[in-house]
Amino acid sequence: MSTDKYLEDIKEIKSLMNKSTRFISLSGMSGVMAGIYALIGSAIGYTIIKNAQRSGQRDTLDRLFSTAWDQNPSLQILVVAFAVLVMAVVTAFFLTKAKAAKHNQKVWTKPSIRLVIHFMVPLTIGAFFTLALLQYNLIGLVAPAMLVFYGLACINAAQYTLGTVRYLGLSCAILGLINTQFIGYGLYFWAAGFGICHIIYGAVMYHKYDK
Repeated sequence: MSTDKYLEDIKEIKSLMNKSTRFISLSGMSGVMAGIYALIGSAIGYTIIKNAQRSGQRDTLDRLFSTAWDQNPSLQILVVAFAVLVMAVVTAFFLTKAKAAKHNQKVWTKPSIRLVIHFMVPLTIGAFFTLALLQYNLIGLVAPAMLVFYGLACINAAQYTLGTVRYLGLSCAILGLINTQFIGYGLYFWAAGFGICHIIYGAVMYHKYDK
């Protein structure tokens, strides 16, 4: 057996092992789109915050659903964040589904289910923790908490997909920790983590795997 044939067989075995244990059909372009959505959401959030500061509005969780929409910046930002999340998830699903179909692979497999579970557990805990921060009016820690828990979710899920996801998670978690020392600049860190980091991650994934 020639050396080239031997190396080719090793690559084939490694590919089969990855397919059986990891979900490798994540779309890099979905990461780019998620980053773009996050930057647009950040711009809208910035406008909402500035308008609220000019009018002296300040909401806490106990008033979240008892205050009129036009006087409720917290609810407005939550709706924007939820819209960004929905668009990112829907885009990721359809682009990943298209990539999987292109390579004759299924979207819902044991590795992909494990990926979702290991991603959602830290993210769900982070969501409840963020609501607790809002409850006690610790607004300045909301963005850091979101970045840290999202980063932990990516790191936790990376073992079931491509390793690039781990670096995205580390970047977001580190940005979140740094943000704890710069309270009041959360929106900028939010844009950097969910926006710029996602675009860089998606571009790397696209050029390295999608092409």
